[in-house]
Amino acid sequence: MKHWAEGSDDDDADEPLVRPYTITGGRTSPERDDLTLITLVTSQVTPQARQGLRRMQPEHRTIVALCERPLAVAEVAAALNLPVSVTKILIGDLIEAELMRSRPPLAFAQAGGSRPGMSILEAVRDGLRKL
Repeated sequence: MKHWAEGSDDDDADEPLVRPYTITGGRTSPERDDLTLITLVTSQVTPQARQGLRRMQPEHRTIVALCERPLAVAEVAAALNLPVSVTKILIGDLIEAELMRSRPPLAFAQAGGSRPGMSILEAVRDGLRKL
């Protein structure tokens, strides 16, 4: 399914376009300001919480499945083929529902929340180039 595109390719002409505001229920910006491109997110689904997951969007369920191991917000957005802003909204929903947790990258957290080191920035740059 094609989620987001400015134009249309001939190969994708038969695929429906799901607009981001539909996926987010009309929300256009994330409520959380702690989710950055390099924030790591991980699923934490208990058997009780799994019931609530069934009532969520398919994209929410995909994020939970993707994040069985920690992933950066940018990686999740790339895997979903959605804009980062939409992905942040969806991840925020999951954090609020206690189906997911977030944390800064270890090097950033160990630095006491100061600016990330050059090695982190280079790793993010290289990761984004691979997308």
